[in-house]
Amino acid sequence: MTAPSRPAASPVPPETGKPLPPISWKAPIGYSVTALVALVLFGLLPAGGRTTTFTFSTSKDFFHIDPVTVPSRTAAIILSLVALALAGVSLWATRERRKTGVWLPALFGVAVVLAFLTWAVAGKAQPLPVTGLLQGSLFLAIPLVFGSLAGVLCERSGIINVAIEGQLLAGAFAAAVIASLTHSAYAGLIAAPIAGALVGLILVYFSVKYLVNQIIVGVVLNVLVVGVTSYLFSTVLKVNASTWNSPPKLPTIEVPLLSQIPVLGPVLFRQTALVYLMYVVVALLQVMVFRSRWGLRLRAVGEHPKAADTVGIKVNRTRVRATMLGGAVAGLGGAFFTVAAGLAFGKEMTGGKGFIALAAMILGRWSPTGALAAALLFGFADNLQVVLGIIGTPIPSQIMLMTPYVVTIFAVAGLVGRVRAPAAEGIPYVK
Repeated sequence: MTAPSRPAASPVPPETGKPLPPISWKAPIGYSVTALVALVLFGLLPAGGRTTTFTFSTSKDFFHIDPVTVPSRTAAIILSLVALALAGVSLWATRERRKTGVWLPALFGVAVVLAFLTWAVAGKAQPLPVTGLLQGSLFLAIPLVFGSLAGVLCERSGIINVAIEGQLLAGAFAAAVIASLTHSAYAGLIAAPIAGALVGLILVYFSVKYLVNQIIVGVVLNVLVVGVTSYLFSTVLKVNASTWNSPPKLPTIEVPLLSQIPVLGPVLFRQTALVYLMYVVVALLQVMVFRSRWGLRLRAVGEHPKAADTVGIKVNRTRVRATMLGGAVAGLGGAFFTVAAGLAFGKEMTGGKGFIALAAMILGRWSPTGALAAALLFGFADNLQVVLGIIGTPIPSQIMLMTPYVVTIFAVAGLVGRVRAPAAEGIPYVK
């Protein structure tokens, strides 16, 4: 008789003696399928024209960059093959258990997006303004960046913040009202984080004091803020819009010299004060969360509150402060919808951006810089459908309107991989 076969053991590295974790083929398969689809759709199928033109310069740049015209089908095929080669690199790295770093998904995304743009704008009389596309993407990503940063602060301390949508809406409402009454957009910019912090205070009060399920409290707060702001809009703001709902717009501030650098200048240094404030907040929180004593205590409370309490850290007080700070950051992002965009307040004008910010936080792995990168991705998808809608594209407009949400679903489902939230997230602490 032959002995029963045994399953093959996991490879054991001689230096540790411990079995290696199983190989995940999720990323290389996803890259390969996406590259093949791009090759078929954008390279092999007929486009609307033979050439595609991209423009890069604005009238205020130091020097002018001539428009670039490329053969549509050839460029799309080359870019798709580059993406397929990167998928092969991912396959090899996964097989050899090597880490590729951030550069591979970044280059892969650029190649696929450029292949799509080459196909979508082929033969159009109006060229694709690359600088305007990037500039608008950064601007539209503002509420997503601030909202995802709010989620990072709250969830690193152990509080699940589903109320980001309500905090954004409260910030937009407060910014519009205060800016209208004071005739100062900067006054609205100060009022917005106060409103967001109040929503955060209610969230953490019920979560810490009464141990209510944090997800339920967040959902209820979203509905509460929508109801209160809609009622005040109908009874006060709409009745006397000239007094209560005519906020001035934040002026565009051009940084001398830097704003005149082609492409990068208009995108990064020809923006409103809210964008420059976003740069500061992201850098500051990245340092504070991962390079400061305060950040160490914050992460300790979110990972192991009992151990943090043992060494003298006030767990619930830390959670209250972090959640209020997160609410203030989200409220600041709400100012985008009114004083930054130059719009009057409207019912539910945030349009679900708070939930996309939650997805950006998860995709960014609970890191300020990671959340920034994910929010920029979603902002690009949001602005892309606007720009292509103006230029014209063979894709139906209904599908283009779905782009930001489809990108959100695929990014979280296909690109996150194995991530671990803070261990004590959503768990009340009772001393």
